Amino acid sequence: MTSELAQNDAAKPVKSNKPAKAQALTGVKGMNDLLPPASAQWEWLEDKVRGLMARHAYRNLRTPIVEPTALFVRGLGEVTDIVEKEMYSFEDRLNGEQLTLRPEATAGVVRAVVEHNMLYDGGKRLYYMGPMFRHERPQRGRYRQFHQIGAEALGFPGAEVDAELIVLAATLWQELGLQDVRLELNSLGQPNERAAHRVALIAHLEQHLDVLDEEAKRRLHSNPLRILDTKNPAMQAVVEAAPKLMDFLGEASLAHFNAVRAILDASGVSYRLNPRLVRGMDYYNLTVFEFVTDRLGSQGTICGGGRYDYLIEQVGGKPAPAVGWALGMERVLELLKEQGTLPEAVGPDVYAIVPDASALPVVFKTIQTLRAQGMSVQMHAAHGAGAGEGMGSMKSQFKKADGSGAQFALIFGGDELARGEVTLKALRDGAGAQEAVLLADVTTRVAEKLAQNTAQSQTVA
Repeated sequence: MTSELAQNDAAKPVKSNKPAKAQALTGVKGMNDLLPPASAQWEWLEDKVRGLMARHAYRNLRTPIVEPTALFVRGLGEVTDIVEKEMYSFEDRLNGEQLTLRPEATAGVVRAVVEHNMLYDGGKRLYYMGPMFRHERPQRGRYRQFHQIGAEALGFPGAEVDAELIVLAATLWQELGLQDVRLELNSLGQPNERAAHRVALIAHLEQHLDVLDEEAKRRLHSNPLRILDTKNPAMQAVVEAAPKLMDFLGEASLAHFNAVRAILDASGVSYRLNPRLVRGMDYYNLTVFEFVTDRLGSQGTICGGGRYDYLIEQVGGKPAPAVGWALGMERVLELLKEQGTLPEAVGPDVYAIVPDASALPVVFKTIQTLRAQGMSVQMHAAHGAGAGEGMGSMKSQFKKADGSGAQFALIFGGDELARGEVTLKALRDGAGAQEAVLLADVTTRVAEKLAQNTAQSQTVA
């Protein structure tokens, strides 16, 4: 019996004390990581926008990613696609508050302006950048987490500010080198004018119920204006024949629209009148516009906006006019990529090659001096587990230096340091020219060489 038990014990697998390997986690579908070197292109776009906004006296505003759900229900409209289908909403387990990841930023900007009484001393020109969230099927140019840049002018009723914002966006396209983008323009008039048009529109659409798709039938009495924006080919003839909102506009609305057009004409900004342009949020009135392209398929709108004179009051503020736009960063960058005009990622100015760890104190002192003078420097570091004090072979370090995109390598060899020198080697001249430089003169000499390279590249360009 004892022998049999011993055999059974021997047959049992020996339990390992080694912890089980953790399952790899991946990101949420449609919410993408932004990695180098692509992230440098995003920084480039953001820098361009910051410079442009500063020149137009627009100031940065940053609002929370999470807002009360009621803000978007009230501001965007309860029967919009965003509120009905696309919002990431949840209940705060701490206090039961209904919260939503922002699907767009304008409502949050208005909430902040009202909450902090920002219009007490006059109108404000603001801009923002950041992520937005909508629960929809990911596809090219449309993601569950996407990023927008927006400009908002609050407290200004005049058509000149509508035009200013449109010209601001058009100027951005010029500075980015964006091609094949056209401006489409319309006016939604005022609520009473839209109400009269709504009656005529519903009557027209009811005569063609057999042509309307299920989505259009659902919207027929809740949001008929959005039917005009349908992409369904079978409905195009019905939509084209529908009453035009422009025909219902009163004298004041037409005067506002014509004033916008006059300024755009004088500024050399071309546009196409599009009577079917309605935008996706309920808060718009008077001027609405979109910048569109045919190079991104169905996701061709890269920027859209308009006037929203009633939103401030809807979220609890004193009535005040406002106008703004938002652009999709992913779509703008995708269009630049499609054109082949996205800038290449820029490498550091200098790569520090360190043959021996004993040189590190001198290396650190030297490269910090370079960085203090505005030069970008990447220092070689030991790679891999168990690398210890070994810094890697010179061959591997030069390979890393070349791969970094640096213009020059600074080589901190033992013999050179003994003489109070380092070697400065060109990495992009095709010849690998190098020279010995005194440690005391490194900053001056590297600055001179970088200036020479800049001058040469400008001459070639």
